[in-house]
Amino acid sequence: MTELDRRTLLRAGLVAGAGVAGGALLGGAGASAAPAWRPAGRPVLTHGVQSGDATADSALVWTRADRPGRMLVEVSRRPDFRGARKLRGPVLTPNGDFTGKVRLRGLPDAERLHYRVRVESLDRHGVVSEPLTGTLTTAPGRHRRRDVKFVWTGDIVGQGWGIDPNFGGMSIFRAMRETRPDFYLCSGDTVYADGPLVESVTLPDGRIWRNLVTPEKSKVAETLTEYRGQFAYNLLDKHLREFAAAVPQINQWDDHEVLNNWYPGEILDDPRYTEQRVDVLAARARQAFNEWLPVPVDGPMYRRLSYGPSLDVFVLDMRTHKDPNDGNTYADPKRGLLGREQREWLIRELKRSTATWKVIANDLPIGVVVPDGPTAQEGVAQGDPGAPAGRELEFAEVLRATHRAGVTGMVFLTADVHYSAAHHYDPSRASVGDFTPFWEFVSGPAHAGAFGPNALDGTFGPKAAFVHAPPQANSSPAEGFQHFGEVSIDGKSEALTVHLRDRDGASLWSTTLPAP
Repeated sequence: MTELDRRTLLRAGLVAGAGVAGGALLGGAGASAAPAWRPAGRPVLTHGVQSGDATADSALVWTRADRPGRMLVEVSRRPDFRGARKLRGPVLTPNGDFTGKVRLRGLPDAERLHYRVRVESLDRHGVVSEPLTGTLTTAPGRHRRRDVKFVWTGDIVGQGWGIDPNFGGMSIFRAMRETRPDFYLCSGDTVYADGPLVESVTLPDGRIWRNLVTPEKSKVAETLTEYRGQFAYNLLDKHLREFAAAVPQINQWDDHEVLNNWYPGEILDDPRYTEQRVDVLAARARQAFNEWLPVPVDGPMYRRLSYGPSLDVFVLDMRTHKDPNDGNTYADPKRGLLGREQREWLIRELKRSTATWKVIANDLPIGVVVPDGPTAQEGVAQGDPGAPAGRELEFAEVLRATHRAGVTGMVFLTADVHYSAAHHYDPSRASVGDFTPFWEFVSGPAHAGAFGPNALDGTFGPKAAFVHAPPQANSSPAEGFQHFGEVSIDGKSEALTVHLRDRDGASLWSTTLPAP
């Protein structure tokens, strides 16, 4: 980590620090996904720039080069970068697939900032890439009340639907960018590592969907190279690249970053895979996820981000500590999706939060039944509307503990099920009565097959206030039914408004919740 000196700090009012991303290749993981070696000419930034986990005084900035080089970043309040502060970031190496991240520190809160990224050649000092620019908005400070707006979705390039420019590519990211959000929450399935693409698919109306296909997307991912290629593929879409350069992200992972419905310790029986140990595949996928997204790599994947007095976002990890998929009817409270440490952390941090709204990003919905085959369950619910059992025990504990502590303003946001919905949970309809009523909003997919709707489990008393799902399973993006959600919090009244939007940004349904 390097820091700007005191003189730089005083001149700019900005401090920046650089952190190195990436690590050694895992055994058996294959070679780097970098293009052919290019010893001559200037370095090239191959996949744009991104920012992530923006707080009131810091943010991550990401890029990737085509060769080893030193990452250089400038940050400024001005779009012309006049008076910009400069910092030397990490050296990008094959060990990290030539990706790198810089942590900007000491940023002013609640401001739209401009950043510019270059990579300098290691063997020809002063020879640098063409710059790429981006913008990010920092969160409001602890006592700074202002409007906050963000968008969320999930499920990107799934079920065989890749990038087809003739159908507009992944235009949903253009629609999200046009809402000018402060940040973007990706609720998992950032890639579909288990979803190979073929060159063409005939749609029900006879039109032909023509996928852009790369070698890494032509089979299920197993090697580190193939997992890296999933993220590289998505960034071939211009709408996603432009969105990523303009809006800071918060990313959580779910199952398809590794493979469908996986859990730790699972051993596959799938002829598509030469490596049947899911833990080995998950380690490779986790490395690619850390390298190719602007996410922090230190500490657990679950975390809390604050956006002034109005909003705290709790990002859950419902995959790393997940128990095996079975009938999900056990009575053991030590099992579940979150694990003991994360469950205790969530309860503790919800009690500590003084934010008006506590948004919980749960990459698996609470009351939606998500089967994994004829007898096993993938999600929280198991279809029995009676008293909590299985993974429901964890959420019964969280809801009970926060209710008894007087915690208010809890809202859950999720994706995963490939349709859009608004669910209201109320103890008057539930099999348990020891919780405060709350909403769970569902969005997605961003660019994948559309499905649903799924059945609701009555244990926590959910009621569907809105559902938008396709008439047939695996509807293509060409048929619509792609979704994102938008949350806005009024800085004065602190009312929270949710819009559930379609691929083009049209509002399909909305509600406004008064501040509790």
